[in-house]
Amino acid sequence: MEVTRRRFGSVMAGALAASTTFNGQVFAQGAKINMKMGGNLSTNHPAMLATEKACERIKNESNGEIVIQFFNNLQLGSEPSMHSQLRSGALEMMTTSGLILQTLVPMAGISGMAFAFKDYPQVWAALDGDLGAMIRENMQKYGIYGFPKNMDNGFRDITSSIKPINTVDDLKNLKIRVPSSPVWVKLFSALGAAPTSINLNELYTSLQTKLVDAQENPLVLIEAGKLYEVQKYCSMTGHLWDGCWPVANAKIWTALPQDARALISRIFDEETVKQRADAERLNVELEAALTEKGLIFNRPEKQQFRDHLSKVGFYAEWKKRYGPEPWALLERYVGTLS
Repeated sequence: MEVTRRRFGSVMAGALAASTTFNGQVFAQGAKINMKMGGNLSTNHPAMLATEKACERIKNESNGEIVIQFFNNLQLGSEPSMHSQLRSGALEMMTTSGLILQTLVPMAGISGMAFAFKDYPQVWAALDGDLGAMIRENMQKYGIYGFPKNMDNGFRDITSSIKPINTVDDLKNLKIRVPSSPVWVKLFSALGAAPTSINLNELYTSLQTKLVDAQENPLVLIEAGKLYEVQKYCSMTGHLWDGCWPVANAKIWTALPQDARALISRIFDEETVKQRADAERLNVELEAALTEKGLIFNRPEKQQFRDHLSKVGFYAEWKKRYGPEPWALLERYVGTLS
């Protein structure tokens, strides 16, 4: 893989002398662009399928001049590892959760604030609007380019092997697995639970052996990981929304010819919009499918959790961390949190 400014510059310089035209774009023959992209979710996740489709379309619509090799399911390492590879230039592109990226880009986690978004219209208004623009601007400070549109990983719900979660008190001392991120640890500690950070590939065994009694994930991951085999209840808390950002190394992205960036961005935007609709529909279908597999669903009243978090100072703490201006921007879309 050779990615240099000289070669990227030669693409447009030689376009008139020897070119291949597709969709109104002009590229120099023999100046192909080859990149690698890492995926953070399982192979059959809608976001990974959409990314794979985008890479395929980019290759086809560029007549093979732009090839993005996509490696999903953390084949290239954990998300933090891929973040390091991305920043060093060893990896050109990847997909990542804003909540995991927050350990590197603090502002990236604000879109996953607990019990902030009530529904998808609120999410997409914010992420496609000023809140998303602010997050992408902050990514640039760390050498990361964020694509204009964010894919959907879904609202996260709580499953348990011992009891449904109907009230805040039901979470007291509950041994729950959370991802390795301070967002989750602080959230469930504030709700009175006993959170434990465990890697996703160890989750099933941890639930099976009762190392933990509960976990939280979107329905698509609950189904894909067969967690219904070791869990009995699914409480639709929707406690936070988690997205899937397509991102790139900012220097490498800027070095690409303008028409190459336009083609890649257009196709990713188109596939992202389709993925959002697919993921939302799949969540509805999965509830019925998981019910048939024995998972018992309940829907707790959500305002009680937000009220509790406000009372114990959770929102005040994160407002201080993010700053008053970003917090005010979030509340413009979701209403007052503290």
